[in-house]
Amino acid sequence: MSNNLYSSVFSSKSFFFIIFLISVFIFQGQYFGHVFDDDNPDIEQPTLESYHSYRNNSNPNSPAVVTIDGYDNFDIGIDNWEQNATSNPLNPEWIFFGANASPQNARITTNGGLNWILNNPSYHSSTCCDPWSTYTGNGILIYASGVNGQYVYRSTNNGLNWGLPILSVSGNDRNHVSAEYTGKGPYANYVYAGITPGNFGRSTDAGLTWTTTFTPSNTQPGCYIAVGPNGAIDGGCVMYVTNTGTNASRTYNFYRSTDGGATFTLRSSQNFVTSVGTINSVGRHVINNARTAPHPKIAMDNSNGPNRGRLYLVYATNNPPGNGNRPDVWLRYSTDQGATWSDTNRVNDNVNPTLSDQWFPEISCERENGRLYIHWYDDRNNPTGFGVDVYATYTEDGGLTFKPNQRLTNVTFNYPNPGCSPNSNCYRGDYTSITGNKDAGFSVWGDHRNGNGLNMGSYFPDFAMIVSPNIDTLTGVSDSSFHLVSVPGVKLWDKTTKFSATVTPAPATGQITFSLLDRTSNIMRDSLTAYPDSLRLRIVTSGGVTSGNYTVTVKGNGINGTPVHVRNINITVINTVGIVSNETPVDFYLHQNFPNPFNPSTSIKYELPAQALVNIKIFDAVGKEITNLVNENQPAGIYSAEWNAGNYPSGIYFYTIQAGNVRETKRMMLIK
Repeated sequence: MSNNLYSSVFSSKSFFFIIFLISVFIFQGQYFGHVFDDDNPDIEQPTLESYHSYRNNSNPNSPAVVTIDGYDNFDIGIDNWEQNATSNPLNPEWIFFGANASPQNARITTNGGLNWILNNPSYHSSTCCDPWSTYTGNGILIYASGVNGQYVYRSTNNGLNWGLPILSVSGNDRNHVSAEYTGKGPYANYVYAGITPGNFGRSTDAGLTWTTTFTPSNTQPGCYIAVGPNGAIDGGCVMYVTNTGTNASRTYNFYRSTDGGATFTLRSSQNFVTSVGTINSVGRHVINNARTAPHPKIAMDNSNGPNRGRLYLVYATNNPPGNGNRPDVWLRYSTDQGATWSDTNRVNDNVNPTLSDQWFPEISCERENGRLYIHWYDDRNNPTGFGVDVYATYTEDGGLTFKPNQRLTNVTFNYPNPGCSPNSNCYRGDYTSITGNKDAGFSVWGDHRNGNGLNMGSYFPDFAMIVSPNIDTLTGVSDSSFHLVSVPGVKLWDKTTKFSATVTPAPATGQITFSLLDRTSNIMRDSLTAYPDSLRLRIVTSGGVTSGNYTVTVKGNGINGTPVHVRNINITVINTVGIVSNETPVDFYLHQNFPNPFNPSTSIKYELPAQALVNIKIFDAVGKEITNLVNENQPAGIYSAEWNAGNYPSGIYFYTIQAGNVRETKRMMLIK
């Protein structure tokens, strides 16, 4: 009997083990129905290894903001690398980005990044990866997914609600979407889509319906679209760049349409790039064994400024050329819609560029003033250990000069983390993103500081913000405290910063109010215009604020709402007046405080024979009033008021009570 049972159990285990092995062999190249082709160097998609290692690698204790030296990096959750961001041209505080996940994640903020919402559409069953997004000029968000055809999802409220998936263009790898975003001209709010192997589609009704109009070759992943003016016609030029040639020698083909994407002509083909870092034995461009690629990032100036219509191209390639050297980020521009191009202009300004790597550049050209934002990965601070930061700059003169490079990351991370095996297709993301408005850009990137696919963001230009002290204790009646609100440094931020304050929860009784004052005088002042500088926040309690803990949130932001940062002050309100007895005293009497001497708190007991308006004030040794401890009508009774002198120095103090027509003063001593 035992032998038969043993044989039965053994046979069952063997059966399930065999089924498991068969499943591994059949489905090892699939994940949620997606078929992987990780060994093909001409395919750029998340690898099976990255899905198994990093998806759903969440950290529930991750902070919403990481602040170091007053500068914020916004922690926006963990996905599976690759971000593409866009901002609403009608409201700069509405920012959106998609990231690779399961299959993708759509992340939304409507308050400039202080809070983020994860809200996905109903993805099409073929969705794998490669999120892209754009806004039309009239504020419609278009969110795209790939790669077995590019499906788009429309939203009129920054992704809080989504439409059903709509096929924009057919293809099989590295998709892209862009829109006419001035909202003017005969092609206002047209949306354009591209995808490997080069298929191009357009929508004339803000993404509702689509037509494929152009099918050039795009043998290497990475086709991109830029929309700009054609002379006086807003949205009159659509540029489409495809990527051909070989993996080691890419050819960028620039096509132009002047009829809203209906037809195209080839303007030029350019061989600007060779390798980015090292091309390994499996045909991948890699930095420290993690893959990258020389993608052609393009944008057009839609402003009415001096560089209106200028076409920008930014890419990474080795300098000097040659496999195994180190890449820089380069900019070229065209003033004739891609027919001819300027000489190269190096974007990164580090002193010894040949000793470090700069790669994964992203760009965004602001539609009102034509400012071109650029960010990239950069290991200048630790090139031998591949310690990476995100750096950024911008140009306002058409790409001739750049502002000094600024470090956006407040933690340098090892790249890649976790590490990659040599000569493999090791995926840690193929792109990051930057978007912007006329005052500030918002950068979002895959951050390796915690060894996972963390989405991290930062404003640029930006300001640091510090509030001190960030904790205090007040009484509930006529008490106050002062807090220094400072901007100790900036990253190219030169505009007005406006401050405000709110309190949560609202007290059940009484009020907590605020006033913003000049740093050295009592003149009302709620803004700073030059840096470094600071002002003062005064917090006042009145009317008997309910005892408890309160959070005062101080917000600093630019005039259009961005950049935006908040700092919290924790306030404890104590109920300083308690009824010792309801017994009616015969006479008024003020007791000596107890204990005395004291540190840091003491109680002041007094007796009221009849109802009276009671006012107790504390004075220092030279007679200066420092707080109003009690100021309220009280019925007859015996009371005790507590004073916490934690914020005051040792010394002699006086307390004076005014109760109706009675006034009396006593002395007390604080010893710390």
